[in-house]
Amino acid sequence: MPALVEANDDGLYVLKFRGAGQGPKALIAELVAGEIARVLDLPIPEIVLMELDPLLARSEPDFEIQELVKASAGLNLALDFLPGALPFDALDTLTFDHELASEIVWFDAFVSNVDRTPRNTNMLWWHHQIMLIDHGASLYFHHIDTNYLERSRSAFSTIKTHVLLPIASALPEADQRLKTRLTPAILEDILSMIPDNWLENEPQFATPALHRQAYLDYLLDRLAHSSKFVEEALRARDQLL
Repeated sequence: MPALVEANDDGLYVLKFRGAGQGPKALIAELVAGEIARVLDLPIPEIVLMELDPLLARSEPDFEIQELVKASAGLNLALDFLPGALPFDALDTLTFDHELASEIVWFDAFVSNVDRTPRNTNMLWWHHQIMLIDHGASLYFHHIDTNYLERSRSAFSTIKTHVLLPIASALPEADQRLKTRLTPAILEDILSMIPDNWLENEPQFATPALHRQAYLDYLLDRLAHSSKFVEEALRARDQLL
């Protein structure tokens, strides 16, 4: 359950709580996927790390929210609030740019984002521009208790439910264009943004550095085999047409 909060810079943000159900992994997915999208020049609200004071729970009448605030003391993640934004509707695809649609489908397949469906598009119109939001369901491989690399070459069959897949007519071109932007150095820079304490208490990894390296290995291997998820998206799109 996110919250609308005012920060000490007087800005309004949508705060994602570290103490919520899926814990810091949802925040890691939000941060990593969001910053990957930014590198790809896809429209993403500003992402910030935000320190949450547990004393705020004192003025909250709801017991469950009190406990959530206390459990989330310290660093959390927040996105810039977009006042006046309107939800993207599946009917908006009738006039949507096919090249941008292909890039968004490619990005979601790369980060295995299961949450961009006609029922829940997680896209907003803001000042006549599309904005991609809510990527906490991405990188779902890290919720599975197994070697991360075992999941890196997944074809991602869930892409068949993507709201933009029917108009993503330039997927091979998007693949060639986008994957060259995600160099190892850029991915390392993105992963370095993850706070160490979000990477702790993971039995598979002795240190946060090893945990961070596992994400890098996964992303690089998935990128090197992008043809697998592109081919799956093309196959799924053919079945829709």
